[in-house]
Amino acid sequence: MLPADLKPEQFSGYPPAAKELALDYLGTLQRLPLSFLPSLLREVIEYDFKFPVERKALEKELANLRSLSTQESKEWFSEFAAIQLSSKLEQSDWVNAPAQFVEQLSAHLWTTHQMDAFRKAALEYADRLRVAAPPDPPALPRLGIAVIGQGVDTHEEPLFRKLRPHGVHFTAIQPEDGLQHLLEVVTARAKAAPVPYGHWYIDGGQQVPCPPAITCVSYKTLEPARAALLAKIQGETKKSGMGPEALRTVMARMLPGDLGFEKSGDPVLDRFQVKLLTEASGTQIFSTSFVQWAAREALRRVQPLTLLVRFSPRQRQRPMNELLSPSQQSPELDALGSLMDADMGAYYNWLNQQRLPGSAQSMFLAWFENHGEAVAISPAMPRGTLSNSITTMPQLLSWMT
Repeated sequence: MLPADLKPEQFSGYPPAAKELALDYLGTLQRLPLSFLPSLLREVIEYDFKFPVERKALEKELANLRSLSTQESKEWFSEFAAIQLSSKLEQSDWVNAPAQFVEQLSAHLWTTHQMDAFRKAALEYADRLRVAAPPDPPALPRLGIAVIGQGVDTHEEPLFRKLRPHGVHFTAIQPEDGLQHLLEVVTARAKAAPVPYGHWYIDGGQQVPCPPAITCVSYKTLEPARAALLAKIQGETKKSGMGPEALRTVMARMLPGDLGFEKSGDPVLDRFQVKLLTEASGTQIFSTSFVQWAAREALRRVQPLTLLVRFSPRQRQRPMNELLSPSQQSPELDALGSLMDADMGAYYNWLNQQRLPGSAQSMFLAWFENHGEAVAISPAMPRGTLSNSITTMPQLLSWMT
Protein backbone atom coordinates (compact mmCIF):
# COMPACT_ATOMS: atom_id res chain seq x y z
CA MET A 1 0.00 0.00 0.00
CA LEU A 2 1.14 3.54 -0.81
CA PRO A 3 0.29 6.78 1.02
CA ALA A 4 -2.22 7.79 -1.67
CA ASP A 5 -4.28 4.73 -0.71
CA LEU A 6 -4.70 5.76 2.95
CA LYS A 7 -8.24 5.50 4.35
CA PRO A 8 -9.63 6.89 7.63
CA GLU A 9 -10.38 3.43 9.05
CA GLN A 10 -6.70 2.51 8.89
CA PHE A 11 -6.05 4.81 11.87
CA SER A 12 -8.63 3.13 14.10
CA GLY A 13 -5.89 1.58 16.23
CA TYR A 14 -4.28 4.93 17.06
CA PRO A 15 -4.78 6.49 20.52
CA PRO A 16 -7.66 9.03 20.56
CA ALA A 17 -5.77 12.30 20.10
CA ALA A 18 -3.36 10.75 17.60
CA LYS A 19 -6.26 9.38 15.56
CA GLU A 20 -7.95 12.78 15.50
CA LEU A 21 -4.72 14.45 14.40
CA ALA A 22 -4.09 11.90 11.63
CA LEU A 23 -7.63 12.20 10.26
CA ASP A 24 -7.43 15.99 10.33
CA TYR A 25 -4.31 15.85 8.13
CA LEU A 26 -5.26 12.79 6.07
CA GLY A 27 -5.11 14.67 2.78
CA THR A 28 -1.64 15.97 3.67
CA LEU A 29 -0.39 12.49 4.61
CA GLN A 30 -1.64 11.06 1.32
CA ARG A 31 0.67 13.40 -0.60
CA LEU A 32 3.89 12.33 1.13
CA PRO A 33 6.33 9.71 -0.22
CA LEU A 34 6.49 6.37 1.53
CA SER A 35 10.19 6.79 2.25
CA PHE A 36 9.26 9.76 4.48
CA LEU A 37 5.73 9.23 5.80
CA PRO A 38 6.30 6.42 8.38
CA SER A 39 8.90 8.57 10.13
CA LEU A 40 6.21 11.20 10.57
CA LEU A 41 3.58 8.65 11.61
CA ARG A 42 5.99 7.34 14.25
CA GLU A 43 5.61 10.74 15.90
CA VAL A 44 1.88 11.02 15.27
CA ILE A 45 1.05 7.64 16.84
CA GLU A 46 2.82 8.78 20.06
CA TYR A 47 1.00 12.13 20.13
CA ASP A 48 -1.12 11.28 23.21
CA PHE A 49 2.04 10.61 25.22
CA LYS A 50 4.16 13.52 24.06
CA PHE A 51 5.12 16.56 26.10
CA PRO A 52 3.56 19.93 25.19
CA VAL A 53 6.68 21.14 23.37
CA GLU A 54 6.73 17.98 21.25
CA ARG A 55 3.03 18.25 20.47
CA LYS A 56 3.39 21.86 19.38
CA ALA A 57 6.38 21.08 17.17
CA LEU A 58 4.51 18.22 15.48
CA GLU A 59 1.43 20.37 14.97
CA LYS A 60 3.54 23.12 13.39
CA GLU A 61 5.22 20.59 11.10
CA LEU A 62 1.91 19.16 9.93
CA ALA A 63 0.43 22.63 9.43
CA ASN A 64 3.44 23.60 7.34
CA LEU A 65 3.13 20.46 5.20
CA ARG A 66 -0.53 21.21 4.62
CA SER A 67 0.31 24.75 3.50
CA LEU A 68 2.73 23.62 0.77
CA SER A 69 1.52 24.00 -2.78
CA THR A 70 1.82 21.09 -5.19
CA GLN A 71 4.98 22.56 -6.65
CA GLU A 72 6.48 23.30 -3.25
CA SER A 73 5.70 19.78 -2.08
CA LYS A 74 7.54 18.36 -5.09
CA GLU A 75 10.57 20.55 -4.29
CA TRP A 76 10.58 19.51 -0.65
CA PHE A 77 10.21 15.76 -1.27
CA SER A 78 11.72 15.06 -4.68
CA GLU A 79 14.78 13.40 -3.16
CA PHE A 80 12.67 11.28 -0.82
CA ALA A 81 10.49 10.25 -3.78
CA ALA A 82 13.61 9.10 -5.64
CA ILE A 83 14.40 6.51 -2.94
CA GLN A 84 13.68 3.01 -4.24
CA LEU A 85 11.78 0.80 -1.81
CA SER A 86 11.24 -2.94 -1.83
CA SER A 87 7.82 -4.53 -2.26
CA LYS A 88 8.22 -5.99 1.24
CA LEU A 89 8.42 -2.51 2.72
CA GLU A 90 5.46 -1.30 0.68
CA GLN A 91 3.35 -4.24 1.81
CA SER A 92 4.23 -3.95 5.49
CA ASP A 93 1.81 -2.44 8.03
CA TRP A 94 3.61 0.89 8.13
CA VAL A 95 0.48 2.71 9.31
CA ASN A 96 0.17 0.84 12.61
CA ALA A 97 3.83 -0.09 13.03
CA PRO A 98 5.75 2.92 11.70
CA ALA A 99 8.69 2.44 14.08
CA GLN A 100 9.30 -1.08 12.78
CA PHE A 101 9.09 0.22 9.21
CA VAL A 102 11.74 2.84 9.96
CA GLU A 103 14.06 0.15 11.36
CA GLN A 104 13.57 -2.03 8.28
CA LEU A 105 14.00 1.00 6.02
CA SER A 106 17.38 1.71 7.58
CA ALA A 107 18.59 -1.80 6.79
CA HIS A 108 17.20 -1.51 3.26
CA LEU A 109 18.98 1.79 2.65
CA TRP A 110 22.31 0.36 3.73
CA THR A 111 22.02 -2.78 1.63
CA THR A 112 20.94 -0.83 -1.47
CA HIS A 113 23.55 1.91 -1.00
CA GLN A 114 20.91 4.64 -0.67
CA MET A 115 21.76 5.80 2.85
CA ASP A 116 23.75 8.84 1.70
CA ALA A 117 20.91 9.97 -0.55
CA PHE A 118 18.38 9.50 2.25
CA ARG A 119 20.54 11.36 4.75
CA LYS A 120 20.94 14.27 2.34
CA ALA A 121 17.18 14.42 1.81
CA ALA A 122 16.54 14.31 5.57
CA LEU A 123 19.02 17.09 6.33
CA GLU A 124 17.59 19.31 3.61
CA TYR A 125 14.08 18.70 4.91
CA ALA A 126 15.13 19.60 8.47
CA ASP A 127 16.74 22.81 7.24
CA ARG A 128 13.62 23.81 5.30
CA LEU A 129 11.37 23.02 8.27
CA ARG A 130 13.55 25.02 10.64
CA VAL A 131 13.11 28.08 8.45
CA ALA A 132 9.40 27.56 7.76
CA ALA A 133 8.42 26.65 11.34
CA PRO A 134 11.09 27.98 13.72
CA PRO A 135 10.93 26.96 17.40
CA ASP A 136 9.46 29.38 19.90
CA PRO A 137 11.82 31.24 22.25
CA PRO A 138 11.69 30.20 25.94
CA ALA A 139 9.38 32.06 28.33
CA LEU A 140 12.43 33.02 30.42
CA PRO A 141 16.18 32.34 30.11
CA ARG A 142 16.94 28.68 30.72
CA LEU A 143 18.79 27.60 33.84
CA GLY A 144 20.62 24.30 34.03
CA ILE A 145 22.16 23.01 37.26
CA ALA A 146 24.38 19.96 37.70
CA VAL A 147 25.25 18.79 41.23
CA ILE A 148 28.07 16.25 41.28
CA GLY A 149 30.32 14.41 43.73
CA GLN A 150 27.88 13.21 46.38
CA GLY A 151 29.78 11.13 48.95
CA VAL A 152 33.27 12.25 47.86
CA ASP A 153 35.47 13.86 50.54
CA THR A 154 38.69 14.46 48.61
CA HIS A 155 39.86 14.05 45.04
CA GLU A 156 43.04 14.66 43.07
CA GLU A 157 41.86 15.30 39.53
CA PRO A 158 40.76 18.91 38.81
CA LEU A 159 37.02 19.34 38.21
CA PHE A 160 35.06 21.27 35.57
CA ARG A 161 38.02 21.61 33.20
CA LYS A 162 35.78 21.67 30.12
CA LEU A 163 33.33 24.16 31.65
CA ARG A 164 35.82 26.64 33.12
CA PRO A 165 36.64 28.41 29.82
CA HIS A 166 32.96 29.35 29.45
CA GLY A 167 32.34 30.93 32.86
CA VAL A 168 33.66 31.73 36.33
CA HIS A 169 35.39 29.05 38.39
CA PHE A 170 34.55 29.56 42.09
CA THR A 171 36.69 27.89 44.75
CA ALA A 172 35.31 29.25 48.05
CA ILE A 173 31.54 28.78 48.03
CA GLN A 174 29.97 28.21 51.43
CA PRO A 175 28.25 24.84 50.86
CA GLU A 176 25.78 24.91 53.77
CA ASP A 177 22.23 24.16 52.61
CA GLY A 178 23.47 24.44 49.03
CA LEU A 179 21.05 21.89 47.60
CA GLN A 180 18.14 23.49 49.44
CA HIS A 181 19.03 26.88 47.97
CA LEU A 182 19.09 25.37 44.49
CA LEU A 183 15.68 23.76 44.98
CA GLU A 184 14.30 27.09 46.17
CA VAL A 185 15.50 28.73 42.96
CA VAL A 186 13.84 26.02 40.88
CA THR A 187 10.63 26.49 42.85
CA ALA A 188 10.73 30.27 42.41
CA ARG A 189 11.20 29.92 38.66
CA ALA A 190 8.32 27.44 38.48
CA LYS A 191 6.08 30.01 40.17
CA ALA A 192 7.29 32.80 37.88
CA ALA A 193 6.71 30.73 34.72
CA PRO A 194 4.17 27.94 35.48
CA VAL A 195 4.70 26.03 32.25
CA PRO A 196 3.59 22.36 32.23
CA TYR A 197 6.69 20.15 32.53
CA GLY A 198 8.78 23.33 32.37
CA HIS A 199 10.85 22.78 35.52
CA TRP A 200 12.60 19.50 36.35
CA TYR A 201 14.54 17.85 39.16
CA ILE A 202 16.35 14.61 38.26
CA ASP A 203 18.08 12.73 41.09
CA GLY A 204 20.34 9.70 40.86
CA GLY A 205 19.89 8.62 44.47
CA GLN A 206 17.56 9.26 47.37
CA GLN A 207 15.36 12.07 46.14
CA VAL A 208 14.64 14.94 48.51
CA PRO A 209 10.97 15.99 48.76
CA CYS A 210 9.75 17.18 45.37
CA PRO A 211 8.66 20.83 45.42
CA PRO A 212 5.22 21.66 43.95
CA ALA A 213 4.95 22.45 40.23
CA ILE A 214 8.23 20.64 39.52
CA THR A 215 8.56 17.43 37.50
CA CYS A 216 10.66 14.98 39.52
CA VAL A 217 12.38 11.84 38.27
CA SER A 218 14.42 9.68 40.63
CA TYR A 219 16.58 6.59 40.14
CA LYS A 220 15.68 5.46 43.66
CA THR A 221 11.93 5.94 43.16
CA LEU A 222 12.10 3.80 40.02
CA GLU A 223 13.78 0.91 41.83
CA PRO A 224 10.68 -1.36 41.62
CA ALA A 225 10.35 -0.68 37.89
CA ARG A 226 14.06 -1.33 37.35
CA ALA A 227 13.85 -4.62 39.25
CA ALA A 228 10.81 -5.66 37.20
CA LEU A 229 12.63 -4.85 33.97
CA LEU A 230 15.75 -6.79 34.96
CA ALA A 231 13.59 -9.78 35.82
CA LYS A 232 11.91 -9.57 32.40
CA ILE A 233 15.29 -9.33 30.69
CA GLN A 234 16.47 -12.42 32.57
CA GLY A 235 13.36 -14.30 31.51
CA GLU A 236 13.59 -13.27 27.87
CA THR A 237 17.29 -14.12 27.50
CA LYS A 238 16.59 -17.69 28.60
CA LYS A 239 14.23 -18.23 25.68
CA SER A 240 15.51 -20.12 22.67
CA GLY A 241 16.59 -17.91 19.80
CA MET A 242 16.45 -14.69 21.81
CA GLY A 243 19.25 -12.42 20.60
CA PRO A 244 20.08 -8.74 21.19
CA GLU A 245 17.85 -7.46 18.37
CA ALA A 246 14.87 -9.51 19.47
CA LEU A 247 15.36 -8.42 23.08
CA ARG A 248 15.53 -4.80 21.98
CA THR A 249 12.21 -5.20 20.18
CA VAL A 250 10.61 -6.72 23.28
CA MET A 251 11.83 -3.85 25.45
CA ALA A 252 10.72 -1.22 22.96
CA ARG A 253 7.15 -2.53 23.16
CA MET A 254 6.95 -2.37 26.96
CA LEU A 255 4.32 -0.11 28.51
CA PRO A 256 4.13 1.44 32.00
CA GLY A 257 1.81 -1.32 33.20
CA ASP A 258 4.42 -3.94 32.29
CA LEU A 259 6.81 -2.43 34.85
CA GLY A 260 4.31 -1.86 37.62
CA PHE A 261 3.37 1.78 37.10
CA GLU A 262 -0.01 2.69 38.56
CA LYS A 263 -2.83 3.37 36.10
CA SER A 264 -3.63 6.55 38.01
CA GLY A 265 -0.21 8.06 37.34
CA ASP A 266 0.82 10.67 34.80
CA PRO A 267 0.65 8.77 31.47
CA VAL A 268 3.07 11.15 29.71
CA LEU A 269 5.69 11.11 32.46
CA ASP A 270 5.29 7.38 33.04
CA ARG A 271 5.86 6.65 29.35
CA PHE A 272 8.93 8.90 29.45
CA GLN A 273 10.36 6.99 32.41
CA VAL A 274 9.71 3.62 30.78
CA LYS A 275 11.63 4.77 27.72
CA LEU A 276 14.50 5.85 29.96
CA LEU A 277 14.78 2.28 31.22
CA THR A 278 14.09 0.38 27.99
CA GLU A 279 15.73 2.42 25.25
CA ALA A 280 19.04 3.44 26.83
CA SER A 281 22.17 1.52 27.81
CA GLY A 282 23.06 1.21 31.49
CA THR A 283 20.16 3.21 32.89
CA GLN A 284 18.77 0.08 34.55
CA ILE A 285 21.90 -0.57 36.63
CA PHE A 286 24.04 2.58 36.86
CA SER A 287 22.63 5.70 38.50
CA THR A 288 25.05 8.01 36.67
CA SER A 289 23.97 6.59 33.30
CA PHE A 290 20.34 6.99 34.30
CA VAL A 291 20.77 10.63 35.33
CA GLN A 292 22.76 11.53 32.23
CA TRP A 293 20.27 9.91 29.85
CA ALA A 294 17.29 11.37 31.70
CA ALA A 295 18.80 14.85 31.46
CA ARG A 296 19.61 14.37 27.78
CA GLU A 297 16.09 13.23 26.95
CA ALA A 298 14.46 15.95 29.03
CA LEU A 299 16.47 18.62 27.22
CA ARG A 300 15.85 17.05 23.81
CA ARG A 301 12.15 16.32 24.21
CA VAL A 302 10.82 18.74 26.81
CA GLN A 303 13.19 21.72 26.49
CA PRO A 304 12.64 22.66 30.17
CA LEU A 305 13.13 26.20 31.40
CA THR A 306 14.83 24.86 34.53
CA LEU A 307 16.68 21.58 34.93
CA LEU A 308 18.32 20.57 38.21
CA VAL A 309 20.30 17.34 37.89
CA ARG A 310 21.88 15.67 40.92
CA PHE A 311 24.32 12.83 40.35
CA SER A 312 24.79 10.15 43.03
CA PRO A 313 27.31 7.33 43.40
CA ARG A 314 26.76 4.39 41.08
CA GLN A 315 27.57 0.78 41.84
CA ARG A 316 30.98 -0.59 40.97
CA GLN A 317 31.48 -2.39 37.70
CA ARG A 318 30.93 -6.16 37.94
CA PRO A 319 30.44 -8.96 35.41
CA MET A 320 27.40 -8.20 33.27
CA ASN A 321 25.53 -11.33 34.36
CA GLU A 322 25.77 -10.14 37.97
CA LEU A 323 24.74 -6.59 37.10
CA LEU A 324 21.64 -7.76 35.26
CA SER A 325 20.59 -10.19 37.99
CA PRO A 326 18.24 -8.70 40.62
CA SER A 327 20.00 -8.87 43.98
CA GLN A 328 18.83 -8.28 47.53
CA GLN A 329 22.31 -7.17 48.59
CA SER A 330 23.25 -3.50 48.59
CA PRO A 331 25.77 -2.96 45.77
CA GLU A 332 29.23 -1.61 46.48
CA LEU A 333 29.37 2.05 45.42
CA ASP A 334 32.14 3.79 43.52
CA ALA A 335 31.91 7.41 44.68
CA LEU A 336 35.19 8.58 43.14
CA GLY A 337 34.55 6.95 39.77
CA SER A 338 31.04 8.40 39.82
CA LEU A 339 32.50 11.86 40.35
CA MET A 340 34.45 11.53 37.12
CA ASP A 341 31.31 10.30 35.32
CA ALA A 342 29.29 13.21 36.67
CA ASP A 343 31.94 15.79 35.84
CA MET A 344 31.74 14.81 32.19
CA GLY A 345 27.96 14.49 32.48
CA ALA A 346 27.70 18.10 33.65
CA TYR A 347 29.60 19.21 30.56
CA TYR A 348 27.28 17.21 28.28
CA ASN A 349 24.27 18.76 30.00
CA TRP A 350 25.60 22.22 29.21
CA LEU A 351 26.28 21.25 25.59
CA ASN A 352 22.77 19.87 25.16
CA GLN A 353 21.26 22.97 26.75
CA GLN A 354 23.21 25.14 24.30
CA ARG A 355 21.47 23.38 21.41
CA LEU A 356 18.07 24.72 22.48
CA PRO A 357 16.40 27.98 21.44
CA GLY A 358 17.54 30.97 23.48
CA SER A 359 20.99 29.52 24.17
CA ALA A 360 22.64 32.97 24.10
CA GLN A 361 20.69 33.97 27.21
CA SER A 362 20.83 30.62 29.04
CA MET A 363 22.62 30.02 32.35
CA PHE A 364 24.36 26.97 33.77
CA LEU A 365 25.79 26.05 37.17
CA ALA A 366 27.90 23.00 38.03
CA TRP A 367 28.58 22.48 41.75
CA PHE A 368 30.68 19.97 43.70
CA GLU A 369 28.12 18.98 46.32
CA ASN A 370 28.97 19.95 49.92
CA HIS A 371 32.19 21.58 48.75
CA GLY A 372 33.22 25.08 47.79
CA GLU A 373 33.93 24.47 44.09
CA ALA A 374 31.61 25.40 41.23
CA VAL A 375 31.50 26.86 37.73
CA ALA A 376 28.87 29.42 36.79
CA ILE A 377 28.11 30.27 33.15
CA SER A 378 25.89 33.24 32.36
CA PRO A 379 25.71 36.20 29.95
CA ALA A 380 26.06 38.37 33.07
CA MET A 381 29.41 36.80 34.06
CA PRO A 382 32.88 36.88 32.46
CA ARG A 383 34.31 33.84 30.71
CA GLY A 384 37.40 31.91 31.72
CA THR A 385 37.90 33.64 35.07
CA LEU A 386 38.70 32.49 38.63
CA SER A 387 37.17 33.64 41.90
CA ASN A 388 38.70 32.71 45.27
CA SER A 389 36.39 35.02 47.23
CA ILE A 390 34.13 33.53 49.89
CA THR A 391 30.66 33.30 48.33
CA THR A 392 27.29 31.98 49.42
CA MET A 393 25.10 29.98 47.09
CA PRO A 394 22.34 32.66 47.06
CA GLN A 395 24.93 35.30 46.14
CA LEU A 396 26.24 33.19 43.27
CA LEU A 397 22.77 32.54 41.94
CA SER A 398 21.90 36.24 42.08
CA TRP A 399 25.06 37.15 40.17
CA MET A 400 24.13 34.73 37.40
CA THR A 401 20.81 36.47 36.80
